[in-house]
Amino acid sequence: MLKDFRAEKFDIIVKAGQSNCEGWGYGDVAAPYLPDERVFALNGDGTVCLAEEKVWGNRIRGNLAHTFAQRYAEEGFLREGRKILIVEAAVGGTGFSDGRWGLRGDLYLRLLGLLDTALCLNAENRAVAFLWHQGETDALLSASYETHCKNLFALCKEVPRACKNEEIPILMGDFLPQWKELNPVISEPVVRAMRAVCAQTEHCFFVETDGLLSNGQKTGSDDYIHFCREALYELGRRYFDAFRKAVAQPRLSSQEKGRA
Repeated sequence: MLKDFRAEKFDIIVKAGQSNCEGWGYGDVAAPYLPDERVFALNGDGTVCLAEEKVWGNRIRGNLAHTFAQRYAEEGFLREGRKILIVEAAVGGTGFSDGRWGLRGDLYLRLLGLLDTALCLNAENRAVAFLWHQGETDALLSASYETHCKNLFALCKEVPRACKNEEIPILMGDFLPQWKELNPVISEPVVRAMRAVCAQTEHCFFVETDGLLSNGQKTGSDDYIHFCREALYELGRRYFDAFRKAVAQPRLSSQEKGRA
């Protein structure tokens, strides 16, 4: 029997960007993610289900939002009577430079539709965090620092309005260390833009990825652009640490933001 989710009150975690945000990490982990009756997912096709790791072929794919949601619940952010809904809006191989994530791009418009669905399920639903990981496509298409800054600033300006939460933490992570080492020239301007936008935008935080391994390093494959499954677990925890810092940060006045 189909479940009626209109009776549930959800804290909504929005997850958007490209493949590392979507979750393409493989390999064994010491403590695999176990489905939690408090954590659900809104998929790209509009269906809602218990949040679970996906399977590709005979391999299990990690998801950074799962460990984020675990920490969110464990550390007292999830109030009694509420549950978590992860909006799965990330799509691999997409960027601003190919027209997919601009404010008129199809994936941004799709995100708005998914977010509207999540918020409208129950009047007490609320968006609490925006997890963004993207930029490899733009780097490969030789995006400049100025162009990526412009696109990210526009996104960060619109996300709070779309989420109906002017103080929603916007969290964005660095590239995989190995991929940056292999592609220093094209990755540098994009990463520098992300850092600049986070430094200049209220409630926006940059997540470091030092020490995290690729699928190639973990499994011996030739995949050096994707975080392995174990790394995605850790990345989700680092995103949560940034979230906790964001919600503890005092709100700046307009004069203070101008000096930041």
